[in-house]
Amino acid sequence: MTARIDFGRSMVVVRSKGLTARVGVRTAVVCAVLLTAALAVAVLALGTGDYAIPPDRVLRALFVGDQRFDRLVVWEWRFPRVVLALALGAALGVSGALLQSVTRNPLGSPDIVGFNTGAYTGALIVILTLGGGQFQTALGALVGGLGSALAIQLLAFRHNVTGFRLIIVGIGISAMLASVNTWLVLRADLHAAMSAAAWGAGSLNGTSWTQVGPVLIILAALALALIPAAPRLQILELGDDLAYSFGIRVSRARMLLIGLSVAFISVATAVAGPIAFVALAAPQLGRRLARTPSTALAPAAAMGAFLLVICDWIAQRAFAPTALPVGVVTVSIGGLYLAYLLVAEARRN
Repeated sequence: MTARIDFGRSMVVVRSKGLTARVGVRTAVVCAVLLTAALAVAVLALGTGDYAIPPDRVLRALFVGDQRFDRLVVWEWRFPRVVLALALGAALGVSGALLQSVTRNPLGSPDIVGFNTGAYTGALIVILTLGGGQFQTALGALVGGLGSALAIQLLAFRHNVTGFRLIIVGIGISAMLASVNTWLVLRADLHAAMSAAAWGAGSLNGTSWTQVGPVLIILAALALALIPAAPRLQILELGDDLAYSFGIRVSRARMLLIGLSVAFISVATAVAGPIAFVALAAPQLGRRLARTPSTALAPAAAMGAFLLVICDWIAQRAFAPTALPVGVVTVSIGGLYLAYLLVAEARRN
């Protein structure tokens, strides 16, 4: 006779090909609502602009395509941007959730720790010193993000990587890299400095279908790599001693999860530049809505997709006809959230 375990919330058991997973009912509902809201904003974004298209015609252009000009505007000009906003927002949310879970700190975000800044440094070196194109800039951002993460882990490593030490060292490295970035921009010629500054603000302007395919393939590969590693997150949050008792190699598991977090944030930074605060806010907002006991990946991804697509829509339309970089909007909203988070943590302690 099997005893039923009370998880304190409604759970659904999913079994497939010998694998078993437990999904919270509230978590599934919250993810569905967030994804529905994100798709609704996506349809709104596809229909707004200099050439306005009602939602019903947007859907016809996507699935029927009987009006050629509508299909050209929606499918070729606007849809790649919306797809990347949804995909990169989900990637930022997952990256932040991984790092916050590993560090056991809501401030453990890639843009706070410095992974974003390192990716920006790598991209600046390619843009300003090597004169590289779009692919070379993306590769430089990826290398810069991974390099900064490696430096932070080496400096924070003493017996084991603890969350608080990792955040403090990351903030210091981020400040140093920000100074390097400023120096690189100041010594460059005006045209290159303007291009680098525009890229550094974080923007989805100029995205096309040539970027969508590689980004989706890379993110799908990272998601597949995350599936076997994700169950260790909740165990690691319970403490190193308990994780050791379950047979988990804590250092190796933590390094793997941090590496995946860096990979997700580096892909997003390589495509759209350093978009701040989405990785910080999405995991905590998703956790509060889903009321999960720890940081959950699915609500973080859904919330990240929703935040980035709505912030990008605001950036395009709030000051029309001038389109702002999406990073300007996320910084404005994220700054308010960071202030709230600091006050809430101070009251709790």
